[in-house]
Amino acid sequence: MPDYLPFDPNPCSPVLTLPAASCDSQFHVFGPRERYAVREGAAYEMPTATIEIALRMHKILGIERGIIVQATTYGADHTIVLDALKVAGPGYKACANALVLLERDDTYLDQLHAAGVRGARFNRQGLGVSMSDQDYQRCIARVRELGWYVKFQPEAGGIMNQLSMMEKLGVPVMIDHMARANPESGADDPSLQALLQLLNRDNFWVMLSLTEKISRAGFPWDDVLPIAHACIDAAPDRVVWGSDWPHPVSVKQPPNEGDLVNQLHRYAGNHENIRKILVDNPATFFGFDI
Repeated sequence: MPDYLPFDPNPCSPVLTLPAASCDSQFHVFGPRERYAVREGAAYEMPTATIEIALRMHKILGIERGIIVQATTYGADHTIVLDALKVAGPGYKACANALVLLERDDTYLDQLHAAGVRGARFNRQGLGVSMSDQDYQRCIARVRELGWYVKFQPEAGGIMNQLSMMEKLGVPVMIDHMARANPESGADDPSLQALLQLLNRDNFWVMLSLTEKISRAGFPWDDVLPIAHACIDAAPDRVVWGSDWPHPVSVKQPPNEGDLVNQLHRYAGNHENIRKILVDNPATFFGFDI
């Protein structure tokens, strides 16, 4: 298993103050290994990144809410997320790994729901988590029963090979990482075009995240601006933002979280959009009080 680079331990404060109840709609927690066992066959393991460190980072940024997303590192065992939710408190909820819908019983799913889990994420196959069409349909049926949302992590080359999985779903759907559109392809990028078509439907949402990996130009990530602007223009009330801390499977030094928040201001363009993306939209999608 290769070694991946850890997060920047010194997040800088953003240039502008964030509105109250701002939400980081995707971050992960890892380790320590002696407490949380890595699942057999996991595609990656990250340096320790605990909920306590995440909460300190959020305080510096001015973030008061968050969504803890279960990493494929732990598969269906959500102990690390359940423990993190207890520490984080009522301003935090979570998203499960979809494997739990196949591998655990209703009692366990009810435990997750009671703790604040409200969705299931389907990860890209390159991370070693795949399932048959029959198993996928079983998962979607359980999502409907629970009243959860479905979350898709795009493949490295975009969402085109995943469209058949998401097009006909009648549940809320979050597409991560701006569909991982290629900025070099501009407005004609197939994943971007597909995303914009999906955003014409009221049940599809998009997350502004993974800026540093989507970019081909590097910091300050100017080439990602048109993609983010297109998402916001298409569905300003169905866009959220996530840090993706601690930036799993990074082979280059992960960005400073303060820089990512500053980039969000460039994406949003005005305070009204900032409030929608960080406060109003996450409250609607994840079920927070306004």
